[in-house]
Amino acid sequence: MNVRKIATIVEEILLEGGRPVAPVARVAVVAAVIENPWADKGFVEDLSPGIDENASDLGALLAPRVIEALGATAEAYGKAAIVGLGGEIEHGSGLIHTLKFGDHFRKAANATTLLPAVEKRGPAGIVFDIPLKHITDATIRSHHQTVEVRIPDAPHANEIVIALAAAAQGRPQQRLAALSTEQ
Repeated sequence: MNVRKIATIVEEILLEGGRPVAPVARVAVVAAVIENPWADKGFVEDLSPGIDENASDLGALLAPRVIEALGATAEAYGKAAIVGLGGEIEHGSGLIHTLKFGDHFRKAANATTLLPAVEKRGPAGIVFDIPLKHITDATIRSHHQTVEVRIPDAPHANEIVIALAAAAQGRPQQRLAALSTEQ
């Protein structure tokens, strides 16, 4: 796995709807910009060898960093794979949609639910939104949120941005009724 760079973004929301947010809402994202292991190889029928060689290492690299950057217990989480224009969306999906990758984050966050994800292909500097859900119950509406990310010089055509995001809480000032009220 060739990592060109790691970007860490921490957002603190202090005010929402004209009112103070207490405690301050924190969201962290850690993204690795890696060389696409399938770049310049044409259509690769079996992605398994590249997944086996990279997915677990990526999860092990990113999961502790995002929890550390958050500086709090994670209550919501998500993941992303943004593939450069020279690759396929399936390349990014292969790396993040495996337990070899996701279990590192689930363990670090004491989570049990599936990680929500975004996958897309685009040029360097593309904006992408990482969806977040509660770490143990994806039906908890207060934790359905997104975090917007942009890495100005990534991904290059032969790269993939792999990112994890964590939030220490649900949406600031959330006021929606529980899903159970509609069932």
